[in-house]
Amino acid sequence: MLYDAPSVKSGKLFIVNRGYPLEVMVQVEGWVKVRDAAGTLSWIESKSLDNARNVLLKTATTVRQKPAADAPAAFEGQRDLLLEVVEGASAGWIHVRHRDGTAGYVRAADVWGG
Repeated sequence: MLYDAPSVKSGKLFIVNRGYPLEVMVQVEGWVKVRDAAGTLSWIESKSLDNARNVLLKTATTVRQKPAADAPAAFEGQRDLLLEVVEGASAGWIHVRHRDGTAGYVRAADVWGG
């Protein structure tokens, strides 16, 4: 649950799925101010966060078998598809895995989070 202030008594803004990428802005006594993919700032209890690294596709994107624009496709991903980060960015590519286990590479510029 995302809130408009660092308190469970404050206004509830959104419910996000576990693993949804959030950018940490500030941490204060059990609460974390975060930014979501739309740029909205809100608060979440720190105990609700996990250490999983995930990204969202910004647009429909071809995930490649290797980190190269001309590599064969591993799969096609639709906008807002949540992907697990296997390995962080290297030379502009991120190694990712779909929830079905299929892995590949996506350009860092095509995702949010990570």
